[in-house]
Amino acid sequence: MTTTELLQALIRIPSVNPDGGPGSAETGEKACAEYLAEFLAEIGAETTLEDVFPGRPNVVGRFPSDRAGKPKLLFAPHTDTVSVAGMTIEPFSGELRDGKIWGRGASDTKGPMAAMLSALSGCREILPHLSHEIWFAGLMSEETDQHGAKALAETRRFDFVVVGEPTDLQIVRTHKGSARLTLRARGKAVHSSTPDQGSNAIVLMMDALSDLRAEIARSFAGLHDDVLGAPTSSIGTFHGGSKVNIVPDFCEAQLDMRTIPGQDVRPMLDAFAAKFPGIEISARHSDSLRTEAEHPLIKKLEAGGAQCTGAPWFCDAAIFAAKGIPAVAIGPGSIAQAHTADEWIAVAELDRGARFFTEFLKSLSTP
Repeated sequence: MTTTELLQALIRIPSVNPDGGPGSAETGEKACAEYLAEFLAEIGAETTLEDVFPGRPNVVGRFPSDRAGKPKLLFAPHTDTVSVAGMTIEPFSGELRDGKIWGRGASDTKGPMAAMLSALSGCREILPHLSHEIWFAGLMSEETDQHGAKALAETRRFDFVVVGEPTDLQIVRTHKGSARLTLRARGKAVHSSTPDQGSNAIVLMMDALSDLRAEIARSFAGLHDDVLGAPTSSIGTFHGGSKVNIVPDFCEAQLDMRTIPGQDVRPMLDAFAAKFPGIEISARHSDSLRTEAEHPLIKKLEAGGAQCTGAPWFCDAAIFAAKGIPAVAIGPGSIAQAHTADEWIAVAELDRGARFFTEFLKSLSTP
């Protein structure tokens, strides 16, 4: 099976994350994980399906080694994709056209996955004899809260993790983290002709957001990372009220902050919550990533022609790094094609990725 054929097969297995308006009746990663388990077993891996949520497993494969005690190297793309709502192409066709493979996940991240698997398949005879014990994991739910990576990082210890993401085959060794806030204000609904008898939830939210934006500006001032630049914030959604002649009793807003390594926004949020007790606040945090550029396996990746870089987005690599495991993200394809209405990856880039990972594996045959 060529790398193109493998990617087409993966795209044709819907694995849409069920959270956030999936746009498809077929959701979840189980079918994709089962396909991967069969593929990995065929190329010599000892494979297990490990449920994180009911019917939503990680697939984990270990390639036998010729001796015990080797450091463990994990290849770890994710199996879930974002919603297919609004796509302008058939999301699960895997069509080959104009030198590109089209469909949801083509770049994020079934393309990098196919390149990794193709390299593992081609190197199956030498895998037992490499300097590292080789593992592969297809991780569920990276697109929502990174549950698959968190589950695996809790149960197994690796020495280095290569996360599959579309990075144009550059080594993302550092990336921003994220704090996603949901703010809810509650008021009292009355007729708009007597607003003094009610409590306007939108006004309360506007006052709170104005204060929070000012505090973010003060907190972020002067913070700068040599690779990633400054932290950022953005109000993404704002909803409230039902009719123009009713004082609104509810308002909700969502805000996204992108943080740099070493930055902790929790004290600021705690102070905000204390100042505005009438605002309900919930936060989802994703860690930033920073892996030292001098790590020997990063040097091996660089020897294959990749360069170290940073990214404004976050991924599963940070989950492993938070456990003290060096991790990077790398793969063929561009983040510019991820999550798009007509997602694709160029065949030439896909094949370049397979060759890159093949040469990386072969480089592990020597110290």
